[in-house]
Amino acid sequence: MAKKDPKELPVEEKLKTLFQLQTTLSGIDEKRALRGELPLEVRDLEDELEGLHIRIEKIEQDIKDYQAAITQKKGNIQDAQASLERYNKQLDSVANNREYDTLTKEIEFQTLEIELCNKKIKEAQFKVEEKQKDLQANRALLEDRQHALEEKRNELDEIMQETREEEGLLKEKAAELETKIELGLLRSFKRIRRGARNGLGIVYVQRDACGGCFNKIPPQRQLDVKIHKKIIVCEYCGRILIDPELAGVKVDKTEEKPKKRRATRKKKEEEGE
Repeated sequence: MAKKDPKELPVEEKLKTLFQLQTTLSGIDEKRALRGELPLEVRDLEDELEGLHIRIEKIEQDIKDYQAAITQKKGNIQDAQASLERYNKQLDSVANNREYDTLTKEIEFQTLEIELCNKKIKEAQFKVEEKQKDLQANRALLEDRQHALEEKRNELDEIMQETREEEGLLKEKAAELETKIELGLLRSFKRIRRGARNGLGIVYVQRDACGGCFNKIPPQRQLDVKIHKKIIVCEYCGRILIDPELAGVKVDKTEEKPKKRRATRKKKEEEGE
């Protein structure tokens, strides 16, 4: 049997199919809502962990650089001490004042070099201690964040396992329904859904108002919706409107009756006066 062109379907059939699609998509939205903010929380934790790894690597490299600097300065001290010993021995055999002055200046320079190197070593050792404390704190934070990530992933996996099959079936049903809706109408419906906070692109009329924005609908427009000769949209929110009966929804109007009885009672009391 040849498949009907969606454009050739009556408006009534188009609205029914569109409402079925909305119901199916709302079901998918509910499944995704169960996951809540978990996917974002997992992603944030993964990003945080990546940043912590980079920070830890940087701290470890800084420690290595400071330790290398300490080793270098210690080597400079050894060289300076060796020079001092040599210059002090040479002082015992100087031939003139010029040579003595030269050796004295060298001894003074090497002494200052040793003092400067010791100062640099102390500064580098202090930096190493600071970096090691920072490294320890970041490693503890990394361990804590990794534990939190594992918990969030496990929680997300449990929810995904519970909803994956149902969501898959709903997606298949939605894809099948979309093939029965003309392309232009489907695009408009999806555009409306994207702009709606609750994801509703088509709503039924309830208590003379739009089921999406709850603004009152004029009587003539309600009549147009009921006869479903053409696609009617809410003039306030732009959602497509469908008659509740056509959507298969039972609307309870019993709450409106007490208001009428109260109004009648009040009228009788006025007449009695």
